[in-house]
Parts: sequence; C-alpha cells; structure tokens
Amino acid sequence: MRQRVALARTLAADPSILLMDEPFAALDARTKLTLQAEFLRIWEGQKAKGEKKTVLFVTHDLQEAVLLADRVVIMLPNPGRVAEDILVDLPRPRAEDLGEMMYTPEFRSITQSLFDRLEGAIADGQGPAAERKSP
Repeated sequence: MRQRVALARTLAADPSILLMDEPFAALDARTKLTLQAEFLRIWEGQKAKGEKKTVLFVTHDLQEAVLLADRVVIMLPNPGRVAEDILVDLPRPRAEDLGEMMYTPEFRSITQSLFDRLEGAIADGQGPAAERKSP
C-alpha cells in the first residue's frame, strides 16, 4: 500500500519530469506487475491527451526496463558510464497487455540482447565482476 500511495502522491503533483528510483523493487511479482500496468495506464493516458511527461526510471530488473521503457540505457560503475543505449521497439499502449507481452518473442529477444550486452561489458573488464577478479 505504501508503494501505491507514494506513486499516487507523485502523480498527483503533475510534474513534467518524474525521477523514479526502483519504485517497484520491494514488491511481490503480482503486485509489481499490477503497479507497473497502473503506472503505464496513467502515463500512456496522459501521453494520448498530449500531456507528455518524461520519466527517468532506475531499475536493476531488465524485464521491467523492457516492459516500461521506450529506451534503455545500461550504466556501468567505477566510474559511472553509459555502456549501451538501446531503443525498445515494442507497441504502445502496453498497460493492458503487460502480462502477455512478457511472453512474446520480441520481448524475449530484446531482454536477451540487453542481458548479453550487459554480460559482455562486464566480461570485457568494464564492470564489477572484473573488478572482483583483480588481485
């Protein structure tokens, strides 16, 4: 309930830019999917009315990133830098079809591609796994 109230409070202020740092991370899978769909329903509804809002959404969940985003930027640490910047070409509106979209070949392909790129960047010595291997 706290997550729902926090989301409602954020949206009630009607900002033009939303900065969201893992807002659904502490939720069970069903509640997370419900809130993701509700967030998208509100955001896509506003967009359809010409009320564009920019959302910067931070997540460690690649599936969540692909479900919600039009663009995914993969960051690597030490020092923080952009490893990849990928456009997500999945149809909108998505709010009503999130559960089904997760099982489409297009969704799986994009998610797998992001995972492979992230793993490749780490394997190339650019991420935390490489830093742990140093003596």
